[in-house]
Parts: sequence; C-alpha cells; structure tokens
Amino acid sequence: METHPDIVAMRHRHEMAERATSTPRAQAIETMAFLTGVYLAASPWIAGFSDLTALAVNNLVVGIAYALLMSGGFGRAYERTHSMAWAACALGAWTIIAPWAVAGDVSTTRTIWNNIIVGVIGLLMGLAASAVANEKRSSRAGQGMSAS
Repeated sequence: METHPDIVAMRHRHEMAERATSTPRAQAIETMAFLTGVYLAASPWIAGFSDLTALAVNNLVVGIAYALLMSGGFGRAYERTHSMAWAACALGAWTIIAPWAVAGDVSTTRTIWNNIIVGVIGLLMGLAASAVANEKRSSRAGQGMSAS
C-alpha cells in the first residue's frame, strides 16, 4: 500500500510543502503578510479615522480577510498558495483605491496615505508569496524532468 503511486505523490507534495514553509524567506513573508492584515484591520483606530464608518468597516473586513488568507497558507494548502497570493494582491490593490471607492467622502490625507502605504505593502507581500510558490513549482517541474 505504501508504494501506491497516489500515496507516493501525496507524500512528495507534503514533503515539498514542509521544505517550503521551513525556509526563513517563506516564514518572513507569511509573518509580514499576517501583520499587514492585522494592521489594516486596526488602522482606523490606530491612524485615527474610525469616525469614517464606511472606510473603517472596509479596512476591518479586508484586513481580517487578508490576515486569514495569508496566515498558514504555505503549509496547509501548498498547491493553492499561488492562487491565494494573487487574491492577496487583489486585496492590496483594493486597499489602495478604497478611500475613493467606498461610499461617502472618506478621502482625507490620513486615510489616503494610510491605505496607499498598507495597500502597497500588502500587494508586495502577495507578489512575494506568489514568487515563492512559483519557485517551488518550477523546481518541482525541473525535478520531474530530470527523473525521467
């Protein structure tokens, strides 16, 4: 049973995911992305624009979604990491344009700079996570070709 091709393939994918998450680079990206999401969720109260309800709720929801999306994704669902990273990029881009896109007049200097900086960081963290996923994917393809 242990030599069945499906079990061997599953074991190989699991070992690759474990190696990828154990690298300092992947752990740093995951940690920074999680902290970016936590800050985004708390930013209306930290930066002082919690009275702008529409943007405060937007940042809270997007920040929680970003933190959950990027925390732990490398190890538990490695094949989906690439898609998760691109979803994080989309959340980062949304954060950048949110002060102009949400209902009401919320485009103050404080909200604009806060969301642009956090959005760019979120976008960069998503791109970095995508790059890590692509590295592992391309190294796996290279190993498959050399084994033939």
